[in-house]
Amino acid sequence: MPTALTIAGVDSGGGAGITADIKTFAALGVHGTCVITACTAQNTREVKDIFDIPAEFVERQFDVVMSDIRVDCAKTGMLSSPEIVRTVARLIRKQNIPLVVDPVMAAGSGGKLLQDEAVDVMIDELLPLATILTPNIFEAERLSGVKVRDMNDAKIAAAKISDLGAKAVIVTGGHLDGTDVFYSNGEFTYILGELIAGGTHGTGCTHSAAITAELAKGTPLVEAAKRAKKFVENAILTSVKIGRGAAPVNQLGHTLAEARRYGVLKTVEEAVELIESNMDFSELIPEVGCNVAMGIPNAALISDVAAVSGRIVKLKGTPHAVGCVEFGASSHVARVVLTAMQTDSSVRAAMNIRYSEEALVACKEIGLKVASFIRDEEPQGVSTMEWGVGDAIQRSGRVPDVIFDTGDIGKEAMIRLLGTDAVEVVKQAFAILSAMMR
Repeated sequence: MPTALTIAGVDSGGGAGITADIKTFAALGVHGTCVITACTAQNTREVKDIFDIPAEFVERQFDVVMSDIRVDCAKTGMLSSPEIVRTVARLIRKQNIPLVVDPVMAAGSGGKLLQDEAVDVMIDELLPLATILTPNIFEAERLSGVKVRDMNDAKIAAAKISDLGAKAVIVTGGHLDGTDVFYSNGEFTYILGELIAGGTHGTGCTHSAAITAELAKGTPLVEAAKRAKKFVENAILTSVKIGRGAAPVNQLGHTLAEARRYGVLKTVEEAVELIESNMDFSELIPEVGCNVAMGIPNAALISDVAAVSGRIVKLKGTPHAVGCVEFGASSHVARVVLTAMQTDSSVRAAMNIRYSEEALVACKEIGLKVASFIRDEEPQGVSTMEWGVGDAIQRSGRVPDVIFDTGDIGKEAMIRLLGTDAVEVVKQAFAILSAMMR
């Protein structure tokens, strides 16, 4: 497994520094090690106090890690004092490992993290060791002496900083319409992005840590910067407000979202397997076929709901799924799920079955809450499923277990079952079928 080292401070609020770096490494499949340079008394609103770790103990942490663990790439973050900067520069020179320098000068929540006298030491001793330097525009201004107001200023600043010895410089674009300016070997590359609404505390640490992780995996430098950009955008998009100040970015948000999508796919696949293994289920399949669908938590779009890409039909008297389980595969049943979730976010699954009086009686016999809507009452210019399900929910005062309609010209009567997940809904259908056969 690739291994990375972060040499930085601790944010007691968990949004930046060592915490952000380690979470980023883990999310990108890299083992993280750390050398702590300072402890901060910090939350989402302010940096209350800073305690610098003695330089000799910084060195001891570094030496012990390096004596046992292969480090593929290192990064620096908060190096608040001249002594710590000098110590870290000497240690990096001795090990000669690729280095990402994030010239952290201030916290996003306010508070100076780099002493004024340490800036010159950083320029003289640390920047010449940098594989890449990742300043925001305020840090770029301090290091280059160039006022950065637009992309052209960012290019001038990047070139001047490179002249100080860094092999590559990327001026991050959080204050430049989302575009990063990458400079190396006399060439500029624009790394396009977009300004995304969400929490931004820890963006700088996360960006530099993502580049570090990618370099540890052997990713070429420009590609590493592009991947880091995308990673930060996802982390901002999935940020969660945890305090009264700036929300920290969520390094694991995208990973967890993908895990939830995978979990939904597997649950719907399990539900389909249960249907196909029950020969009697054919009695519940409507003429138009049936489908079973389930949404991810907080689903808002049809593409957030997984279902069978075709439908479940009768094939030689047995239930058979035509197509694979995919997201965005169903419009009809997906709209049932999405409409129900607007009232109760725990109701994330639905399926349609054949309408019959016997089935409705069975639903009531097994204790399911039943509601209905009348297609003749549907207003003009609305989606039947969104209106019908919403109307049934409004009449019930909550999301019922069953919503049915008796059809209309060219529209088959239908029963729709709702529940927390796809397997639960299928088991409800089995219970209905069993009650019908008694």
